[in-house]
Amino acid sequence: MEITKEEVLKALSHVDDPDLNKDIVSLGMVRDVNIEGKKVSFRVVLTTPACPMKETIRRACINAIIHYVYKDAVVDITMDAEVTNRKNLQAASLHTIKNIIAVASGKGGVGKSTMAANLAVALAMKGAKVGLIDADIYGPSIPIMFDVLHERPMMRNLNGKNLMVPVESHGVKLLSIGFFAEANQAIVWRGPMASRALNQLFMDADWGELDYLFVDLPPGTGDIHLSLVQAVPVSAAIVVSTPQEVALADARKGIAMFGMDNIKVPVLGIIENMSWFSPPELPDKKYYLFGKEGAKNLAAQLQIPLLGQIPVVESIRESGDLGRPAVLNENSPQYNALLELAENAAREISILNAKNNIPIPTS
Repeated sequence: MEITKEEVLKALSHVDDPDLNKDIVSLGMVRDVNIEGKKVSFRVVLTTPACPMKETIRRACINAIIHYVYKDAVVDITMDAEVTNRKNLQAASLHTIKNIIAVASGKGGVGKSTMAANLAVALAMKGAKVGLIDADIYGPSIPIMFDVLHERPMMRNLNGKNLMVPVESHGVKLLSIGFFAEANQAIVWRGPMASRALNQLFMDADWGELDYLFVDLPPGTGDIHLSLVQAVPVSAAIVVSTPQEVALADARKGIAMFGMDNIKVPVLGIIENMSWFSPPELPDKKYYLFGKEGAKNLAAQLQIPLLGQIPVVESIRESGDLGRPAVLNENSPQYNALLELAENAAREISILNAKNNIPIPTS
């Protein structure tokens, strides 16, 4: 039996991307089809290397070829990824960055920086090109969380302009105001000065090509937030909260801020941090120290995705203090929750870009 490329593509048109709700052929995700006898090989290019449906799509492709083309076909699939972007939002000076994601919280102490650090590292582990800006001008913590407290960015001359070279740690490119101040030095700046400093972290740096640039914002709603969205093409925002009502009240304000007419940044979803505590000796027992499912309920009320529920685990705090984000430890109880969180965030970014009619990249 002679297999044709047309038959292969027709068979694969029965395979849908579960998130984008279209078949992978019309989305342009099937590439490099090659046929040698009964062997059929091709690439499937996903919208993110962190796609949680990767194996589901792979199995569906194999089944489609066997069912619609030839039951004895030998199917060889290479799963690849090209992260999509919102080209209509890309500033010329940041054109090498596909998605800029703000990570915010209504109040401090909810683990926003910890979530930003673990999101960035998890996506880098999956093969994405990731950067992280510590925009918490008054209380930078990213240098500690990545064990680069004493590092200083190098300078590079690019096209006649001196640019900062981000510090790299755990596969993530980093810039923080903490790199330019002593550890015990208080940063006392008025709003305009802080905003200019943040702008420099974006515009005066050689970020190179990035799939995702996360921005760890200060708590609350203020000058930094407004300056960010006015100066930088922010693709979307993620809001972090604990389940307790005090944190949720401020999270509501943060979400409302991103929806204001002069901001208009879509909220990808909510992360519920410190959801419960399970003692090591009773891993199946959950104690809801800060209330039960408050952020989950808020997400449902506002019709915003719940990206993940992260339990209270001592090792998450310890990992941050040691400069090794918790998601790096695959034997820890929080590993799967943090990895799933990153996959869900990447999925929502892909869905958001698809809704904005940005086509899948083709080569």
